[in-house]
Amino acid sequence: MSPAEVARRLGAAFLLLAALSASARAEGEPGRFDHYVLSLSWSPTYCQTAQAEPAQCDRARPFAFVVHGLWPQYARGWPEFCQRPAPYVPEPVLRGVLDIMPSRNLALHEWRRHGTCSGLDATAYFTTLRRAFGEVTIPAQFRHLDTYRTVTPGEVESAFRAANPGLAADMIAVDCDGRRLTEVQICLDRSLGFTSCTEVDRRACRAARIVMPPTRGG
Repeated sequence: MSPAEVARRLGAAFLLLAALSASARAEGEPGRFDHYVLSLSWSPTYCQTAQAEPAQCDRARPFAFVVHGLWPQYARGWPEFCQRPAPYVPEPVLRGVLDIMPSRNLALHEWRRHGTCSGLDATAYFTTLRRAFGEVTIPAQFRHLDTYRTVTPGEVESAFRAANPGLAADMIAVDCDGRRLTEVQICLDRSLGFTSCTEVDRRACRAARIVMPPTRGG
């Protein structure tokens, strides 16, 4: 075999190994991640979309900020769908989070896509999700809105930082769909303390002003 052929085959083998490594990292290995992102969805914005579920958007049960998910993250990127098929979620566990994550479909989706990457079983994952939510104080002015409110992303971030001592500017990101507030994402370490996450912070909403629709039932 000529030196050129040896070099070609070695190059092909290197590319194959690199592709396999990237694929494995994309899907992820359960329990191997750097930090969490707790994503808090502004429910009234979701309820104006075509995907809105009656269980979450019934006017008899107005929701403000709810848990979208607790996502294991790398410093760059994130794992997902780490176990196929995902282990079963016991019915009492699922019912037990509907007060803060008011959609069965969402809870199951989040478990399959993100929870399976935590290295926890379903019971422990949703227990951790509730604990994470409990670590964050929702600013009083955003617990209920009677009317539409126009805000800046900076105002929302500042309100969360004021309500949560130790939450720095590079630990939180306010997200939007261009005109409405959609989510507030807060980065937590594996012990659920606030932590820096520059990649998440870089993806924050860049709109000058955004609207917060009122809570249902208001």
